[in-house]
Amino acid sequence: MQLAFAIPGDPEARTGGTLYDRKVIDALRAAGQDVTLIALPGDWPNQTKAQESAALARLGALPAGCPVVIDGLAFGAFSERCVATLARPMIALVHHPLALEPGLSPDLATDLHARERANLAYAAQVVVPSAHVGGLLRDQFGVPASRIHVAHPGFQPAPPRAPAATDGPPLILSVGLLCHRKGHDVLLRALGAVADLDWRAVIVGRHHEADHVAELQGLRRALGLTDRVMLPGELDADALAALYAQASLFALATRYEGYGMVLSEAQQHGLPVISCATGAVPEALDGSGLLAPPGDASAFAAHLRAVLSDADLHARLSAQSLARAACLPGWKDTASILAGAVKAALSPQG
Repeated sequence: MQLAFAIPGDPEARTGGTLYDRKVIDALRAAGQDVTLIALPGDWPNQTKAQESAALARLGALPAGCPVVIDGLAFGAFSERCVATLARPMIALVHHPLALEPGLSPDLATDLHARERANLAYAAQVVVPSAHVGGLLRDQFGVPASRIHVAHPGFQPAPPRAPAATDGPPLILSVGLLCHRKGHDVLLRALGAVADLDWRAVIVGRHHEADHVAELQGLRRALGLTDRVMLPGELDADALAALYAQASLFALATRYEGYGMVLSEAQQHGLPVISCATGAVPEALDGSGLLAPPGDASAFAAHLRAVLSDADLHARLSAQSLARAACLPGWKDTASILAGAVKAALSPQG
């Protein structure tokens, strides 16, 4: 059976959602599934009408009856009339509801919520990366629980961690798109509050929102952190792995996550994790790490100070991370759940 998998934007982008999609595709193919990757060019979910029409044409050109998995960044953003014309089994892969992106205007949030709710009614099945997102779709978007499949991200064991270098200040690592939702502005303010301690920081992430990137650069200057905090942009896998190996702790002051794959990746490297009690973060960490209220730079700074100053706490959090990492599923497990959703979509009841 042929299966199509539609990814909005650049299929090679190193974002959590796109990496999830590509890893699942690789695992499905490794299991013998014939998967056709369909790229949907455009600035989703802010696509133009021309981009939407081009995407619709690519999906419409698939063989009759071919099921298609559509990443939620596009599925929820399509005009309802477009989704209604796709007469084929559709599986929506919703990383998190578009309307819950922090910082949206009330009118835009309302429009996105209505559009995504309408589109989800056309999905034969829905796959989500966390029980948290599944609950949101059930309670706020009218998706029956029987159509929701929770497929947590998969992970490959990280290589054994070498002893941390003792020369130079400890490295605080953060990874995430440079956008409002990831809370890097909160992290910068928290770092400013612990400037009396010895540390350096690297915030890795593609420049996603130009205004927010400019805000981060200005805030870094205003806090006097230009020599201590690096913003190198997006890095390739090898460069990022090198930073994980050098890091002393991982910090992501996110305002919302549908899962938060980088948190689990950091735990695989044995790093203490500091993040925020929002979205699916508590689900991903499952009692490990330290959590601050989202947007609370003072609370986040208190956690940073504690981990940087207390070697015993650092060691306990590191052990927690490794224990949690040992329980994570692999991509084969994730792909198996998605394959089950496709099978359900093709059943008479689907």
